[in-house]
Amino acid sequence: MDKNEIGIYIHIPFCMKKCFYCDFVSYANREDMVEKYIKALEKEIKIKAEENKLLKINTIYIGGGTPSFIDSKHIVYIINAIKEFFNVKENAEITIEVNPGTVTKNKLEDYIKCGINRISIGLQTTNNELLKQIGRIHTYEQFLETYNLIRMVGFNNVNVDLMLALPNQTIKDLEDSLNKVIMLKPEHISVYSLILEEKTKLYDLVESGKLELLDENIERNMYWKVKKLLEQNGYKHYEISNFAKQGYESKHNLNCWNQEEYLGMGLAAHSYLNNKRYSNIENLEQYINKLLEEEGIKNDIVTVHEEQTLEDKQKEYMLLGLRKIEGVKISDFKNKFVQNPIYVFRKELDKLVKEDLIQVEENNIKLTKKGLDLANLVFEEFV
Repeated sequence: MDKNEIGIYIHIPFCMKKCFYCDFVSYANREDMVEKYIKALEKEIKIKAEENKLLKINTIYIGGGTPSFIDSKHIVYIINAIKEFFNVKENAEITIEVNPGTVTKNKLEDYIKCGINRISIGLQTTNNELLKQIGRIHTYEQFLETYNLIRMVGFNNVNVDLMLALPNQTIKDLEDSLNKVIMLKPEHISVYSLILEEKTKLYDLVESGKLELLDENIERNMYWKVKKLLEQNGYKHYEISNFAKQGYESKHNLNCWNQEEYLGMGLAAHSYLNNKRYSNIENLEQYINKLLEEEGIKNDIVTVHEEQTLEDKQKEYMLLGLRKIEGVKISDFKNKFVQNPIYVFRKELDKLVKEDLIQVEENNIKLTKKGLDLANLVFEEFV
């Protein structure tokens, strides 16, 4: 990929109701702030474009929150602003996250007219009782209505999100969800394990004993059921939690796992540029006020989390690369860093090989079955 090509992430922090498991920076019942937020976001887009004039944009991802909750005119406005101020490639992948219960035919038509060509729809499970238990605003039937609308309007690149290891979820529940989604033939399916985050309603329910997390062995069995069933139905397992029909892998996410650069704009959005990882402030009022003040300092909304050394970058490249099922290509590592990763990480690789967590092939370093199993449960602590 051209070194001047990057992705853009746009954060829309508004939603109808916060899901019980969600710890993202998002707000319910703050519709009064949407207009001002969009104006502030446009200003940030313009500032970032002026600072990065030579960059070409190959992916745009609009996440949240629930981007489909706000009026579609705001989404169209933001997409048009990006296209006006940045050099967006003609064939750029442009994704928006939507939730059932927040989508209309008119919204979807607006999305497709402004150039959005990929939809990621949150389902999580087809079991209505489980949906209610985790605080989702919709039923399975409403998901079907939304999915059919998406297809009718003309979207031909659709991802469906599912979750496993939900409290009270059985392997049969998961299998039913998978079979029902497979019948719809989406191009992409993501299946994420539940991560219990502090300061969420689900965390409080588990801590109080009202709900109980599943045993890790059940979660492992669920994971391998997902892998087997989706692969049997023509979905390529290309990343720990992601499956796609041939040619429909998420370009935006693959760029992240390949350690490509991206710009995040909006409240709490993260960026990776010039070997720096940084994020915007998380306070909604402060974000809006600082950007809309005429004399506001444009860097006043940014916090730098890491300025990478060469060693940092090499380690991160390996960690991100091992998320992919094909692993890290030794030739790609050499092209990027000149050195051979087998030599650079000889001690770490030797230890992991002995523990049967990775295998080193002629041109690949990748997770074994045991390593993939563990990575699905605790990837951040894995390597």
